[in-house]
Amino acid sequence: MPAFVLILALTFAASPFWVPSFGGFDADQFPIPQVDPPVQPEGYAFAIWGVIYLWMIAGAAFGVMRRWNAPDWTEMRLPLAVSLGVGSVWLPVAVRSPVWATVLIWVMLISALIALWRSPRLDPWAAAWPVGLYTGWLSAASCVALGLLLAGYGLTSEQTAAWVTVSAAILLAFAIQRSLGRAPTYGIAVIWALVAIAVQNAFDPRSVGMLALLGAAVMVLPVIRSAVQKT
Repeated sequence: MPAFVLILALTFAASPFWVPSFGGFDADQFPIPQVDPPVQPEGYAFAIWGVIYLWMIAGAAFGVMRRWNAPDWTEMRLPLAVSLGVGSVWLPVAVRSPVWATVLIWVMLISALIALWRSPRLDPWAAAWPVGLYTGWLSAASCVALGLLLAGYGLTSEQTAAWVTVSAAILLAFAIQRSLGRAPTYGIAVIWALVAIAVQNAFDPRSVGMLALLGAAVMVLPVIRSAVQKT
């Protein structure tokens, strides 16, 4: 299993090379085109994937070389493998079907959350922190994908979809970070995404961007508490 997780981390990181043109869902992939939707973060935010890929590979490699048989690493590996395995095929699915891509990103999130909760308390830089960063971004991205579906299929307006799903992202992330009590990288990734949503909305006080900015501020306290947690 340790080697399998490393292989999946590598295939996951390599997946953008299979679909190099992907820059998010195309507006015309939805019955109601989503042009510049308010729920979507500003484009620069997606640069976090470079950090996630490299850190996940480094952590998995450390697990192979130094923690092959460590009992406290074992429980994390199966759900992490599930998440990375699904993530390895997510981009080819996303260019074909936003609906199935949304289903899969929630599968990635749920399995990553299980892995995060099971991550060892020792060696946090190689386990809990990279998995936390990955899971935090997925928490935001899953809600964004859901918001795009709600508006793109005419179930709500773009603004309503953004307000509902950004609110859900904030509540979910706050509850997770507070309950977890460690891995501050989880909350850091969520803050990164929320600020990027605020930037996308040009910090308009009438827009969902202000909700996102408020959510980012609310996340700071549980992140700090998780950072200073000793056990």
